Amino acid sequence: MSNTYQIYLISDSTGETLDRIFLALKAQFKNIEYKVHPYSFTRTENQISKILEIAKENDNSVILYTIVDNNLAKYLANKSEDKGLPCFGVLGNLILSFSKLLNQKASHKPSGQYILNDEYYQKIEAIQFTMNHDDGNLAKEAGESDIVLLGVSRTSKTPTSIYLANKGYKTSNIPLINETSIPKILHDDPKITCVIGLNTEPERLVDIRKNRMNSLKETNNEKYTNIKNIQKEIENAKKTFKKYGWPSIDVTRKSVEETAASIVKIYEIYSQKR
Repeated sequence: MSNTYQIYLISDSTGETLDRIFLALKAQFKNIEYKVHPYSFTRTENQISKILEIAKENDNSVILYTIVDNNLAKYLANKSEDKGLPCFGVLGNLILSFSKLLNQKASHKPSGQYILNDEYYQKIEAIQFTMNHDDGNLAKEAGESDIVLLGVSRTSKTPTSIYLANKGYKTSNIPLINETSIPKILHDDPKITCVIGLNTEPERLVDIRKNRMNSLKETNNEKYTNIKNIQKEIENAKKTFKKYGWPSIDVTRKSVEETAASIVKIYEIYSQKR
């Protein structure tokens, strides 16, 4: 009998919500093996029956689902029980609880979060803006950003910017080589927008840059990976952030998601003061 758990993620939409929930769930349990079987846009009883037949054939099968149609969700739960398959609905009780709290019936419409409303188009605009303002591009337009990220090379500026853009924040990121690399608009008015510095521990940055150089098969740029040069870069960056009154975040042991969450908190405080 296999010790690997077969996790069937059944969603009536893209499955993104369920993916994230399972990612958070499995992080709580160590030394357990999983094999994930995603099924998106599952909207008929026939689709569910076929999935459960496959799940029944495997040991340690577990069903997780996000299905907003009550009848279909009940069908899945009942059929899973009949087959002896553990089955857990992720949104059902939450939707019911909110319905009672708000004294309003839920729409139970699949993909309801993807309606093409103003919020959706603002997110698309933020993504386009962020892509156009990556790595110092169009730095003169930094004042049009919701958030500007500054930092020395390889401090996760680009992935963090993209993550923030997907949350609807127009984000510019600018490499901090020295103080002259800061756009004039930020020199003249450091508080024109929410500017946040990213820094990291020098030793960690050495490893990241060496890995980057190896992936590019470059071996000649020793200055880029020299620990003393990096220490000086980071120290100068910290001095610059302090000089202009810009808050900074140490990203050494943070994931992009954690860094972004800290940035959003800083942005909210900044916005309240405007």
